[in-house]
Amino acid sequence: MLQKIFYIFVKIAVLFLLGLNVRRKEWLPSTGPAIIVANHNSHLDTMVLMALMPLSKLKDIKPVAAADYFFSSPWKAWVSEHVLGIIPVERGGADKSEDPLEGCYNALTEGKVLILFPEGSRGEPEQMTDLKKGVSFLSERFPDAPVVPVFTHGLGKALPKGSFLLVPFFCDIFIGKPISWPGDRTQFMNALKERFNALSAEKTFAPWE
Repeated sequence: MLQKIFYIFVKIAVLFLLGLNVRRKEWLPSTGPAIIVANHNSHLDTMVLMALMPLSKLKDIKPVAAADYFFSSPWKAWVSEHVLGIIPVERGGADKSEDPLEGCYNALTEGKVLILFPEGSRGEPEQMTDLKKGVSFLSERFPDAPVVPVFTHGLGKALPKGSFLLVPFFCDIFIGKPISWPGDRTQFMNALKERFNALSAEKTFAPWE
């Protein structure tokens, strides 16, 4: 219930504060197992992607995020788990006794939809960094789960890294065709990078951007 109430407010904020242009929203999976992968420039990334989902499906949508940030204190851990529905992942394999992706494996087994940011952390607005290989392990384990790439533009300027002030800004969400498991992790990562490049090329930039 708390999650639904929170995302009702997020939907309203997205509608009235951001000029949001979503291309091919129908390609976003709301049932799993499935994996949504997106570039990462802002805390808005997760909230906007969640806000695009039907409220009735929110319990099945699971963002994946760094445990050392979102579970660093009791209150942050409570909000992350009960409001945002986050699956925590230890960055850098902090706990060697357990696969850091175990929570993701369990969620996909239960038919959830993961939201994953393969860059690993937020970067500078409108810039992508190298992709981490974790998503390829998930796709290898669940080859029938579609991997849907999403490229966002503008969210990193609406709420940049380190900022807590939301600035109204026109934002674009480009949703790509699902990627099927090709049988090899390197091929998968190459296909994902190519798909992100193609999606980013869809954006027509204004002269001042």
